[in-house]
Amino acid sequence: MRNWTAVVVFGLLLGCGGGDDGPPPSPEGVVLVFPFENSECTTGVDVTEDLSQVTFEWQPANNTDNYTLTVINLLTNIPQTISTTSTSVALSIEKGAPFSWSVLSTNNESDETATSESWLFYNAGSQTTYAPFPAQIRSPEAGSTVQATANEVVLSWTGADVEGDIETFEVYFSENNPPETLLITTDPQTMETMGNVVSGQIYYWKVITIDAEGNKSDSGVFDFKVF
Repeated sequence: MRNWTAVVVFGLLLGCGGGDDGPPPSPEGVVLVFPFENSECTTGVDVTEDLSQVTFEWQPANNTDNYTLTVINLLTNIPQTISTTSTSVALSIEKGAPFSWSVLSTNNESDETATSESWLFYNAGSQTTYAPFPAQIRSPEAGSTVQATANEVVLSWTGADVEGDIETFEVYFSENNPPETLLITTDPQTMETMGNVVSGQIYYWKVITIDAEGNKSDSGVFDFKVF
């Protein structure tokens, strides 16, 4: 009898102990909807002479409770962030300036996060022509330490323009900050080049994008160190 009672109690303990359901599901990254990528946004509502209110929209993401929108003015590199449970939010931003925007997904039951793609757009202003978007540096990342191959490092970036008339990229690269040595001028399809480096040295580089009308944009200066 005692053995049977022990079996029953043991079974009840197992039943009440609960199973391990594993970690909570991780949130997924959203799909951006509006403002469109590499576009001019003309739907903003005037707030002041210098500001207009733009509504950002994205598709809902699985396993997500909250969204954090980040919008960065690419001329000043100043970000604006706002959190919401909705899939759209309005934000007042400068007219006639280029911006990048992305959305972070979070889940109340998980420490994991997911980030969407980053899209570029111009907020419409009084101008009729726009400078290219500042080149977006891909590698080496700012502040990183990289391994050279045969004393060379790959420098890569992406470029975009509302009017699609980029003519050249000028790559400046040196041990001085800011870099003033023109390393190479490339055509619109070439967004990668090689830089000669020495182990242990810090290097600075930037990309100037020039369109058919002579408009220019500056990526800003990025640095990296070589092993």
